[in-house]
Amino acid sequence: MIRTGEEAVAWIHTRRKFGSRPGLDRINALLKMLDNPEDEVKSIHIAGTNGKGSTVMYLRCLLEELDLTVGTFTSPYIETFYERISVNGQPIPEDDFVELVNVFMPLIERLDEDEHLQGITEFEILTGMAFYYFKDRVDIAIIEAGIGGLMDSTNVVHPMLTAITTVGLDHVDILGDTLAKIAQQKAGIIKYHVPIVAGDIPDEALSVIDHQATETHAPFYGENRDFLVDYIGFDKNRNERFNFRNHQFDLKDLRIPLKGKHQTENAGVALELFSLYCQHESIRVNESHIRSGLKKVRWPARMETVSEDPMIIMDGAHNPHAMRRLTDNMVNEFGDKHINVLFSAITTKNIDEMLNMLEQVPNIEITITTFDFPSSLNLEDYAGLKNINEITLVDDWHDGLDDIKSKMGSDDVLFVTGSLYFISQVRDEMKKVH
Repeated sequence: MIRTGEEAVAWIHTRRKFGSRPGLDRINALLKMLDNPEDEVKSIHIAGTNGKGSTVMYLRCLLEELDLTVGTFTSPYIETFYERISVNGQPIPEDDFVELVNVFMPLIERLDEDEHLQGITEFEILTGMAFYYFKDRVDIAIIEAGIGGLMDSTNVVHPMLTAITTVGLDHVDILGDTLAKIAQQKAGIIKYHVPIVAGDIPDEALSVIDHQATETHAPFYGENRDFLVDYIGFDKNRNERFNFRNHQFDLKDLRIPLKGKHQTENAGVALELFSLYCQHESIRVNESHIRSGLKKVRWPARMETVSEDPMIIMDGAHNPHAMRRLTDNMVNEFGDKHINVLFSAITTKNIDEMLNMLEQVPNIEITITTFDFPSSLNLEDYAGLKNINEITLVDDWHDGLDDIKSKMGSDDVLFVTGSLYFISQVRDEMKKVH
């Protein structure tokens, strides 16, 4: 019997040893034991290489403006483990999570006795918990896919809408080594006759998604075709500004607190989903609700300013696709600053490519470090970079952070970036200090 949240999270973490295991047999077996709660949850399913979490948050805030109770299932967490399963932005209460674990433990033990179903993963269990928790509790659940889509455990859902935010090279060992192969996996979330919204996606990948939509008779809505996002820039408060137009709306000078041009694109995907949802449910929308909803969005570690003096921004650019967007933002929005970077990542990512992108940014100094996580980078692998003027290697990220901050002036900005697991640790430590 689990009695505390700490014990409950520790039990969940014992399943980490099984890693990531694509396939739906285990999650389907688990959900069948629970009388298939996923069939009774109205949902929207969102996949993509990057931008999924931000899109979930924009859509959640827009739907809340309709006085709906909105569940969200996201990963990884930044502030608290419980945030992965949330209702109207509030993480599942500790007592509710403990109760969930006590319901699920005997079920997992039964699955582990079956040689074909044993070894269900942490993510699969959390997926099952989310559906079980959301049943009879929310009006609509927004489900963020984990890795890929086709064989991701979230793909047991029967959504009313689906979306693919972006397609880039990530998890190539699991999803494939070309954009087309990765798009095939992402497109696996497309269901018969269920509308699919696609963000700003390269043609090679977009044609795969378009083909799958045609095969499944799924109405297809693409950025720059069925809806337009016109980026304006940021205002004096560094809110991003953009125009949005589709079959239903023509909205001028929308503003969002999340920074970066790519965030306006994520907001555009969310707005298209919101528009389709309102049409499906015959809901008339007031433009003020849209503006109000977008302004309320908060999403930690996505171009998040955690300190103004000195200026420190955290961004989970954990793969090359995300790093390209971050470096574009550095150049376009902070080109007048001296840019400092504190970077760490996990070894399953293409670290060399990410570092190469950072090195191309003018007026930059990069500090590479490591952190407490099973697959965090080994500094010895980067010893050869010590001879490069712009790069410093630091064993302890605490020391690296303190050293950078001590040298920063009014023309400096510090980006803490790389793995979201790394950023979570830095962010948590900075909160304790403040």
